[in-house]
Amino acid sequence: MNGPLVRLLGYTRPYTPALSLSVVLMALAGAAHAMIAVLIRPVFDRVLDPSTAEQPVLLITILKRDIYLHHLVPSGIHNVWTMVAFGILVVFLTKGVAEYAGNYLVNYVGFSAITDLRQRIFQRLLHMDTEFYEMHSTGRLMSSIMSDIERIQVAVSHMLADWLRQSFAALGLLYVVLQTDWKLAVASLTLLPFVLIPTARIGRKIRRATRHAQDDAAELNQILQETLSGHLVVKSFNAERHEARRFHHASLRLKKSSLRYVAQQALASPMIEFFGALTIVALLTYARNQIKLGAMTTGEFTSFLVALLMLYEPVKRLTGIYNIFQQAIGASQKVFEYLDREEKIVEPAGAVELERFEKGVVFEGVGFHYPAAPEGFRLHDITIRMNTGELVALVGPSGAGKSTLAGLLLRLYDVREGRILIDGRDIRELKLASLRSLISVVAQDTFLFNETVASNIRYGRRNATDQEVREAARNAMAEEFIDNLPQGFDTVIGERGAKLSGGQRQRIAIARALLKNSPILVLDEATSHLDTESERLVQRALGNLMKGRTVFVIAHRLSTIRRADQIIVVEGGRIRETGTHEDLLREGGLYQRLHEMQFVETDRLANP
Repeated sequence: MNGPLVRLLGYTRPYTPALSLSVVLMALAGAAHAMIAVLIRPVFDRVLDPSTAEQPVLLITILKRDIYLHHLVPSGIHNVWTMVAFGILVVFLTKGVAEYAGNYLVNYVGFSAITDLRQRIFQRLLHMDTEFYEMHSTGRLMSSIMSDIERIQVAVSHMLADWLRQSFAALGLLYVVLQTDWKLAVASLTLLPFVLIPTARIGRKIRRATRHAQDDAAELNQILQETLSGHLVVKSFNAERHEARRFHHASLRLKKSSLRYVAQQALASPMIEFFGALTIVALLTYARNQIKLGAMTTGEFTSFLVALLMLYEPVKRLTGIYNIFQQAIGASQKVFEYLDREEKIVEPAGAVELERFEKGVVFEGVGFHYPAAPEGFRLHDITIRMNTGELVALVGPSGAGKSTLAGLLLRLYDVREGRILIDGRDIRELKLASLRSLISVVAQDTFLFNETVASNIRYGRRNATDQEVREAARNAMAEEFIDNLPQGFDTVIGERGAKLSGGQRQRIAIARALLKNSPILVLDEATSHLDTESERLVQRALGNLMKGRTVFVIAHRLSTIRRADQIIVVEGGRIRETGTHEDLLREGGLYQRLHEMQFVETDRLANP
C-alpha cells in the first residue's frame, strides 16, 4: 500500500474499536448484498415456474449446488413464495441496518482522524519559526489546512466507508459466481486485468493532477486573502481591474488543472462498462446453448448473470475510490511536508524555566544574517548590556537592524554568532514559554484579533479577572473610549481592530502588555504612526507601562528617548555610538546628525 496512504490511515489507530466494528458490519452488509443474487434462482426456478409447484423444493442454495439447507418447504407455490419473500425482506433489512451502522462508524472514525490531523498541522504551524512564515504565504498555508485536508477528509471518511462496503460486496458476489459455475466465472473475469492495470496507471496521473490543482487553488486563495486584507490599498490605487485580472488568470489556471483531473478520472468508468458489455454478450451466447442442452436451468444462469452484473458495479466503484485515494495522497504531500519540516527554534533537552528576572540582559558579540538571504543584511559583533530597570534605546536609519535585535531577544531567530544572556543564562538554554513570558512587546503595527476588547486585552493572561482587565485599560488610558463603545469591553472590534482608530488600537496593545506584566518590555516604534493627540495619550500610557520594567526601545523619533539610560546608535548592522542623549550630542557623530535632521524637518513642517 502507498506510504502516504498508510500514514493517513495511521490516524485512525486511536479509533480501532469503532473501525473494527464497522468492518464487521460492512462484511455483514456485503454478505447480504451477495444474497440478493442467490435469491434470484428460486424465484426463476420455483416461484415463476408453476410446473414445479407440486415438488418439494429447496428455498435457497448458499454454498454449493450439492449442499442444501435441511428445511424443505411443503409443496405449493404459495408456500415457496412466502419463504422467498420472507428471505428477501430479511436480506434487505439486514443489509440496510448493517450499512447504516457501519457507514456511521466509518465516518465517525474518518472525521475524528481528520480532526486530529487538522489540529496537529495547526499546532505545528503555530510552532514554526519566523523564517517559515517568510517563505510561505498566508493564503497557501490556509489552503493546505482547509482545501488539502478537505480532500483527505473525503477519502478517509466517505470513501473509506464506500471502500469497505464495495470490497465486501465484491467478495460476496465473487463467491456466488464461483460456486455457481467456477469455469464460467473464471472465463468471465479474465477481462478484469485489462481494466485494473490501466486504472492503476490513471491513478498515478490523477495524483499529479490533484497536486497541480491544489497548488493552483492555493495561489487563488493567496490572491483572495491579499486582496481582501489590503482592500484599502487596492481602492486607493484604483487597482480593482488589476486584481480582477490577477484573480481571473489564477482561476483559469485552476480550471485547466481541474479539467485535466476530471478527464483522467472519468476514463475508468467507460472502460469497465465496455468490457462488461463484451462479457455479457459472450455469456448470453454460451448460456443459450447450455439451457437448450439442459446443462443449466434458467434460474441458475439468471442468478449467475445477476451476480456477475452486480460484481461489476463494486469493481467500478472501487476504481473510482482508488482514484479518490490518489487525490488524497496528492493533497497530503504538502500537509506532510509541513509536518515533517524540521523546527529551527527548538528547546534543548533539559531546558531551564527562568521564574524571575533579576540581573539584566546582555547581547554578547552577536552576529546574525537572515537564513533566506545569507549574502544580504548582517549584524556584526553587537554587544549591549542592559541592567534591571534600565531604559535602553536603539536608534538609527531604517534597515540598520534595530527590529532584528528585538526579534533575536524573543528567539524568533537564533543568533549565528555570540549569544544573548538573561540573568547570565543563554536564552537558547531556556524554555521558550519561560523566555517569552518574561517579555512584552508593543509594536508599531498593532495586531488585534476579531474578538471583544476584553479578550484582546486578556490575550497574555487568559485567567485575568474583569477587574484586572479594566485596571489595565485604565492605566493604558483606554478605559474611557472603551466604555463609550456600543458594548463596552464586550464590543467585537473587527479584523485587526478595524473598528478602532490607530491610537485606540495602540492603547489596547499597551493594556495587553500591562496585564501580561512581564519584567522586560520591548517598544518597537510604538508611536511612529500616530497623530499628535494620540501620541500624547499613548506616551502617557507608555509611561505607566514602563514603570519598574527593563525597557528596550526602538525609535525613529529621538524626542521619545531623551531620558534613556543608554542610547545605542546602529547603522549597517553595527553599533556606531553608545551613550546618553547629552553625551552623544556633544560627540557630534551620527546621533547628532540624525537629531539635527529630525528637528530641521520638524521646523520645516511647522513653518512651510
